[in-house]
Amino acid sequence: MVPEHPGAPVGDLNVLALKILVAGGFGVGKTTLVDAVSEIRPVRTEEPHGAAGRHLTDTRGAHGTDLRHDTDAKTTTTVAMDFGRIGMLPDLFLYLFGTPGQDRFRFLWDTLAQGALGAVVLADTRRLQDCFPAVDYFEQRRIPFVVAVNHFTGALRYAAPDILRALDLDAGTPVVFCDARDRNSGKHVLSSLVEYAGRVHTARLLDSVR
Repeated sequence: MVPEHPGAPVGDLNVLALKILVAGGFGVGKTTLVDAVSEIRPVRTEEPHGAAGRHLTDTRGAHGTDLRHDTDAKTTTTVAMDFGRIGMLPDLFLYLFGTPGQDRFRFLWDTLAQGALGAVVLADTRRLQDCFPAVDYFEQRRIPFVVAVNHFTGALRYAAPDILRALDLDAGTPVVFCDARDRNSGKHVLSSLVEYAGRVHTARLLDSVR
């Protein structure tokens, strides 16, 4: 069972299980990241998108490092969530919940966000505006998050301060760079989030007792 509150132990009292969300725009690499890092067979809820939504889900030319060719349209979409699990330490496990990217499935986010320690917001610098809804969502609910820039072939490379300014983020918000297909790169993103979220939650706890 995934804990309802960040840091709650499951099973063995010496083991921590933390809930992490992986969010971002459509086709930015959320499913790919969960697949790459999960130590169990990931649970997917991808379905072919209908004709009505096809104009919203054509990503041709935008995803050189995804698991398909640039000339192919993305033919499936996550309709509920992706789920995976990874052990970061012998006594620390992360449960990963990939959110659906399309706006019409946004109503599921509140359920997925319950008890989350923090979130990874994946971004593509060629479509940076696509991650605005995720950034706004987590800021409004005070859920700590890091922005992970997924390096796609042909995308311009920007420094972290440039990304912070473009997204109008607080200076302390971490921006990391990754290849969502690479396990070690994904683990680095998750480690950055756990470290940052831990600092944020600790600071809030201290503020509450002062």
